[in-house]
Amino acid sequence: MRLKVLTILWVLSDALLFAGAYVLAYFLRVGFLLSTDFPFGKYLLATTIVTPVWLILLAMNRAYHPLRNQRTAANAATMLFVALVAVALFSLTYYFHYTKFFSRLLLALAFALSAAIPWLWHILYQEVLRSALRRDPPTYPTLIVGITRESRSLIETLQRRRNPLKPVAILDGRGSTEKEIAGIPVLGRLHKLEETLEKLHITHLIQGSDLEQSLNLLGACRRRGITYMLLPSVLGIVERDERVESLEGWPVTVVTPG
Repeated sequence: MRLKVLTILWVLSDALLFAGAYVLAYFLRVGFLLSTDFPFGKYLLATTIVTPVWLILLAMNRAYHPLRNQRTAANAATMLFVALVAVALFSLTYYFHYTKFFSRLLLALAFALSAAIPWLWHILYQEVLRSALRRDPPTYPTLIVGITRESRSLIETLQRRRNPLKPVAILDGRGSTEKEIAGIPVLGRLHKLEETLEKLHITHLIQGSDLEQSLNLLGACRRRGITYMLLPSVLGIVERDERVESLEGWPVTVVTPG
């Protein structure tokens, strides 16, 4: 419920910001007055028609996914692409309704503002979203299996960046004398798996070692509807440039030489 409410607020605020960016572009180009040569009402109607299409394009590009990092260059490129499509649709919408074009500078302003303002808002809202999703009880309580250098680094990163996946427990197949790592309790060995999954209401499991336990861990996740994740280091892949691609519909892990 918490995530649904936050996502709805996010989408509604985006709609207002997108429309607001176009309105601001209008007044920056025309001046802070209502022009009779270029009626504001017609302009606003075209903006209103394009706004839901812009939101759908963002959703299709997973811009509202809670685990997405809004600060990345890839996300910035997505915002630019969606803004470009939106301004093209706006031009067509206005032209087909009123059969005449208007200022190209206004279109450039609308494009720049509708890309920059929502992106900055997404970066700010991400912090609000992450804080809310991590608040106890967390929305995505996560179990880490295996204590290795890679899993330690992952736990520290998730904690430092306040990722929505909040580690709440650690299990290790070989046992560990450590009581906690980065503030996350080490509960023991894998014989406590079922108990931990049920007691802590785990939604995500990240395997960081014990390759021979993969089928058991995956089976436990499937029975309980838990998202299973595997660190590439479990397979001996430590280059940090690996990615998952599709090969004729089959997911494959790709590591590019060099």
